[in-house]
Amino acid sequence: MATTTPVNPYLTYNFLVKWDGNPVAAVSHVSGLTRKTQVVSFHAGGQPQSAFKIPGQTDYEPVHLSRGITTDTTFEEWASLMWTYPNTQQLGNEMNMARFRKPMQIELYNQAGVIVLRYNLYNCWPSEYTALPDLDSEANAVALASMTIEHEGWDRDTTVTAPAQPGY
Repeated sequence: MATTTPVNPYLTYNFLVKWDGNPVAAVSHVSGLTRKTQVVSFHAGGQPQSAFKIPGQTDYEPVHLSRGITTDTTFEEWASLMWTYPNTQQLGNEMNMARFRKPMQIELYNQAGVIVLRYNLYNCWPSEYTALPDLDSEANAVALASMTIEHEGWDRDTTVTAPAQPGY
């Protein structure tokens, strides 16, 4: 007879978003990581009854971030790289593409505050930025800025391993 050890799933509230190697302050919501592979139907000669289904192009859905508005300008600085073009008529004022696209990490922590999971996102850049939400003098809510991040794929960082569950 097999014995089972209880394993609790991780909770969604204990996470960090990082870029430039630093945590991004006050992020309160991160959308899920999703990839979709198109299905291509292929009809072979001599077999008209049914099509073969083969994988096509894989697309990665954008990641949506929300965070409380603070004095930290990390969101705004990155978003401004896209919409604030310098005067490029002078040499040396071209847009710095090395700063525009950057890697991003999403880390999940257990209830003890120990990292258990990290995903690396590649060639990220902000495609949408909301600096200020709708304001309402009758509401009792935190003001949230939001950003949509486009990227060229993600993978699980296998160097991060979850600690062993405590014995009972």
